Parts: sequence; C-alpha cells; structure tokens
Amino acid sequence: MATSPEDPPNSGTDFIEQSLTQKEGQQESILRPPSFDDFAGQERTIERLKVMVGAARDRGEPLNHILLSGPPGLGKTTLSLILGHEMDRQVTITSGPVIDKPADLAGLLTNLAEGDILFIDEIHRIPKTVEEYLYSAMEDFRIDIMIDQGPNARSVRLSLPRFTLLGATTRMGLLTAPLRSRFTLQSRLNYYDRPTLQGIVERTCGILAVPYEKEGAAEIARRARGTPRIANNLVNFCRDYAQQRGSGTITQKSAAEALELLEIDTRGLDEMDKQIIRVMAENYKGGPVGLGTIAVAVGEEAHTLEEVHEPYLIQEGYLQRTPQGRVLTQKSWQMLGLTPNNSDPSGSLGS
Repeated sequence: MATSPEDPPNSGTDFIEQSLTQKEGQQESILRPPSFDDFAGQERTIERLKVMVGAARDRGEPLNHILLSGPPGLGKTTLSLILGHEMDRQVTITSGPVIDKPADLAGLLTNLAEGDILFIDEIHRIPKTVEEYLYSAMEDFRIDIMIDQGPNARSVRLSLPRFTLLGATTRMGLLTAPLRSRFTLQSRLNYYDRPTLQGIVERTCGILAVPYEKEGAAEIARRARGTPRIANNLVNFCRDYAQQRGSGTITQKSAAEALELLEIDTRGLDEMDKQIIRVMAENYKGGPVGLGTIAVAVGEEAHTLEEVHEPYLIQEGYLQRTPQGRVLTQKSWQMLGLTPNNSDPSGSLGS
C-alpha cells in the first residue's frame, strides 16, 4: 500500500510543509478513491495508465516516468497514490518549491527502493540548478553530487534504484523541453462534466454519512467548477448549513442557499470571477486588457488570477486570451445584461 514519507524535517520550513501535507492527507485520504475502478472521470488518462501498469507488472519492471498536467484539484495526487497501490510500491510525496538544492533531491532519491514512485507536485517550480540533476537520475539512475568547494571540491557519483518519477504541474508551458522529453507519458487532466461530478458528490456524502437528496447533490455539482476538490469542500459547507439552518439533509434548497451564502452562483462563478468580468466591462469596454491591469483593478495577484480564475472563465466561454490581452465574450455581456461597447478600443490595453 502506498504511503507518504514520515522522515524528520530538516528545517522549520520543511516542518511546516510536512505538517500541512500530513493534515491535508488526514482530511482527504478517506475521500480518495483507492483504485482505478473507483476513480471517476478522466477516462483517457486512466486507460493510458492502466496500459502502462499492466505492461510493467507483466515484465516485472518499474513504471516509466509519467507527467500529469492540468488545473489544481482534479486528482493528480490521488492518481499517484493509486499507481502506488496498483504497483504495490511506496509513494514518496514532495513538491517543487521544497527541493531548493541538489542535496535535497539526492536525499529523496537515495531513500527510494527499487520500483518506488517519487511524486513531485508543482514540478515546474524546481530550480533549474536542481532540474539538471534530474536528467541523469531519470535516464541513467545515477546522480553526481559536488562535495566541498574550491581546491577540495570533488564529484561523488551515487547509484540510484530504478524508480518512477511522477511529475504534476498546473503550468506545462513552464517546463523545459529537456525535462518534458524524459517523461514516457504526458497526460492532461480536464475539468469534470456535471454527471461525473454529481457521482463524486454522492460518493463523498456516502463516505461522510451526510444525508442528501439527489437534487441537492446535483446543485453542488453544478456550482463546483468542474473540480472534485471544490465539490468536496462544498459538500462540507452544505452539510454544516443543513445542520444549522435546515433539516440536516442536503436538499436542493439548502444547497442553493448555502452556496449563495458563499457567493457562488448557479453558473459556478464566485465573487472574484464576477468582479473580473465587471471590471473588464465597465472600466475597459470588454478589453483587450492586460492581466497585470486586471490584477491591480480587482486587488488580487496576477498569478492567482491566471492559475485559479482564468482557466474556468476561459473553459466556460466567458473570457478569451488574445495577443493584445484578455477580452470578454458575448456570454459575459449577456450575463451582465449589457450591450458590448467596443467603439473606442484605444486605451483599453494594459500591461
């Protein structure tokens, strides 16, 4: 069975990172599907992984390296644990920002056993100096580490067990070509459709012993932005709301009221999504306008807008990216009940 590492932390930052990871794991582990058969959605990715797992088991070899990409909350970490379960190997979980020097990477790799899986979340955030050490580790299963400095400097070659690197990223474009090319399989996870998401909501309610009606589960799925992690979070809040202000059962009415309290509308748009659209319409005539300008106007970090809000707005057809900047679509104008006004595009551009 796959497990997360419980090695003692090396620093205060490592301790905080490890503590948060363990706390999140305790809260989410009960909801994570344990096998491919229990995992809903992402059919193409699951089929590809089944082929690789079956072939590796038949040959008695470790899995080849795998790269999963896509927005956060779609199941990349869950799939890493499923792969460990299917291969009967341990999964060591870490993230790119934690590995800030080659010695950190060497420590992780030398502690692996034959066939173990090293899962690196946000792999695009690994420093370039560390990334270069991954090349020989992935291809030749060895790593050369420099010891000391100056006249006493020397290189030590460490042999590694044949392991599987499972990388996850929300920004595929930030990965260098040499690193991408070393993954045998590169697969993207997409947002979930509503029927699949409703099934996930109902499964979560069953595991947590939350009374619900199908209409209530459908209401949550409709507003969960196609993301299982968000759906599970909404289930928890709707459960609390139903206990405090309802009958204790998640009905369509109580779910709608709970989600309106969270300012999540029937389209799955939250307050920040709607603020982005309003600012672009009222201040910049619908665009084009630069991401930096939007970020300043709504008081949010540009990185957060690009990672959290833009993907869903683009996926649902409210926003377009153009070489000149972001532009509202007709769907956004209809949502606002306004008429597009692009008569004076000058001055609409932002940095």
